[in-house]
This record gives sequence, structure tokens and C-alpha cells, in this order.
Amino acid sequence: MTLTSAALSPDALPVDGRHHLSTTPDTARWGVLPRADSAPVLKVDDGDTVTLDLVSHEGILPDQGRDPVEFFGGYGVPAHEVPRDAQEIAASDLGRELEGLIGPHIVTGPVAVRGARPGDLLCVRTLSLHRRTHYGIVSNRHTRGSLPDELPDPDAEFTGPDTKRVREGTVSSFCTVERDGDGAEFGVLRCTPTLSARFPLGPFVGIMGVTDDSADTLSSVPPGPFGGNLDIKHLTCGSTLYLPIRTEGAGFYAGDPHFAQGNGEVALTALEAPLRATVQLSVVRGEAARRVTGLLAEPFAETRTHWIPFGLDADLDEAMRKCVRSALGFLTARTGMDRATAYAYLSAAADFEVSQVVDQIKGVHCLIRKADFPAET
Repeated sequence: MTLTSAALSPDALPVDGRHHLSTTPDTARWGVLPRADSAPVLKVDDGDTVTLDLVSHEGILPDQGRDPVEFFGGYGVPAHEVPRDAQEIAASDLGRELEGLIGPHIVTGPVAVRGARPGDLLCVRTLSLHRRTHYGIVSNRHTRGSLPDELPDPDAEFTGPDTKRVREGTVSSFCTVERDGDGAEFGVLRCTPTLSARFPLGPFVGIMGVTDDSADTLSSVPPGPFGGNLDIKHLTCGSTLYLPIRTEGAGFYAGDPHFAQGNGEVALTALEAPLRATVQLSVVRGEAARRVTGLLAEPFAETRTHWIPFGLDADLDEAMRKCVRSALGFLTARTGMDRATAYAYLSAAADFEVSQVVDQIKGVHCLIRKADFPAET
């Protein structure tokens, strides 16, 4: 059954956090991350929960006309089903001073956490994710994606009724959301007039990070030791992301909401669509931080079933090597095993996956089963 907009009205969605942060031209940035001198748009206590209404960049970008009502109307979406905050941001001056967006993403924040200091970890627990629409977009653009010299093909004709060349060098595919009789939700991409691909949804927030201590203006595209555009599909509800804090107050931000993503994100984007996300922001210090991550210098995550160290680098081979080193560092600190034994375990039992290859800095993450170490769980 296709979900209706009535069930997805922002006013009808629950606010699961103590604080509610809307995305507006005053609380967001377009294409760049908050800087060390950026004033917080919200201050919270250690352990507080925050509900963020996150806006997708797809449908409002300049190459899509910067008019989401017109853009999505071309796919049959009525104006009242286009989120008002996306319309407001598209019509604002946000990002115009950049002379072309440094990155595509709408980034909400920063949120200051009282008492958070450099050397601590910010623990970001994703508590709930609610879809704000019943549709989303997957896009491919020239010079980006895993096949930049091949796709998009300027001479291609499309069999997919909802795949369109919206501008020269930009192809966007419209997907709807359906729910089966058991309540499971699926993305639907029409491949031909008679065939559709139907894939499970796995909503998550692609960008979650802390403010870097650099004075430079950073693009929203590449991830880094501050987190940012990690695009790791396992950071769904129930996951925890640990970010090494680099500035007073941490300066948490979020954006790039997804309904689904395949590992690699090869075309350039995932199924991009807006979410209402609730996270808990807590500070981890001292020995407790070492217990969690082994004091790794980069982000680290966990789910109910897995520990997830990362590796980030412009070269995919080096990202893999960094991920292996991070996994070794975590295991030796957490379990006390030596590096050789940990190396053997990783080779026999851990899964290394390519997070994404399209964000300038490529990502690899490792899935280490907690069940393999019952004494540690």
C-alpha cells in the first residue's frame, strides 16, 4: 500500500526529544559545515534528546531548478506534499553567497552540549527516525559517482518512467514508498513501464558530526575525523556514533537524510528524502572513552549487534588499510588481545564494507560481531 501524505504530515509526526530543532535559514547551512566560531543554534545539557527536522537537498538544488514544488510536481507530487521547510530554504538566500554551493547538503546546527570539551567523546544515539514524505530521489551528476566518465550518458534514452534528465549532466530518479501487509516499508523504482524494483527501506542520517577546530570553511561533502558525511547505512535507529570532540561544546550538526542506501552509494546519492530524527547527545570522558573506542582518533560506531570502526581516505586502498588499523586498535584496547591475534580474527570473522566511494574522501567500515566476544558484552 502506498502511504498517503496525511499520515506523514510534519504536524502529525511525534516529537520524541526534549528539544525540537527545525531547519530554517537561521538554523542551517547549505553546502558547508559549521566552523569553530559558529554560534550554536541550540544549547542542551549532557544527555539531552533533540528532535531535528532534516531537509533533503534533492529537489531544491540549482541544477534541479531550486524550486521543489515545480520539481516534484513534475513527478505528480502535489504542492501540499512538499515540505514547507524545503520550500523556505530553496526560496531563501542561504548558500547564494558561496558563488555556487561548495556542497549540496542542508546541514542543521550546530548544537552545543554544555560541558563538552576537546578530548572527550560525543556519544550520538539515534533514537527514532520518522519519514517526512512518501517519496525520494536518487541522482547522478557529471564528474561524480563511481563511473564519472560513463554516466550520466548525454545520449541515453531512459526506460524508467520516473528517471529524467533534469538538466544537462544531471539525471534524477524518483522513488515512492510502499508498505506491505506486515507493515514493512519498501522503496519502489520504476525500471520500465511494466517492471519495478522493490527494495527494503533503512532510514539513516548521512551527516552527523562535531565542529572541527579548523578556521577554514569546510565543504559538507568529504567526511573526516570530525565525522560529517560518513554515509554509513548501519547508523539507523538503535545505533550509536562516537565522535572525538574538537571544540568547546562539541558543536553537533546533522543533515543528508536517507530512506535507503546500498554500500558504495555508487551513482552519487542514496535514496535522498527528509526525516524527523531524534538523537541523544551525551559526553563520554576519560577511562570510559577508552573503554568504548580504545581512544581512536577517528569516529567509531556500534549497533546492538556490532562494533564498527572506520577508515577514511581519498584512496580506497588506503581507506581499507586505515579501517584495518582502527579495527586492530579497537580490539587490542577493548579485549587485550595482541595485534597478530586480532589480525587473524579480523581475517576469519569480520566483514569490511565500502561505505561510499563518491564523497571525495572514500569510506570503509568494519563489522565486528559482539556475539564473538561474550565476555565483552
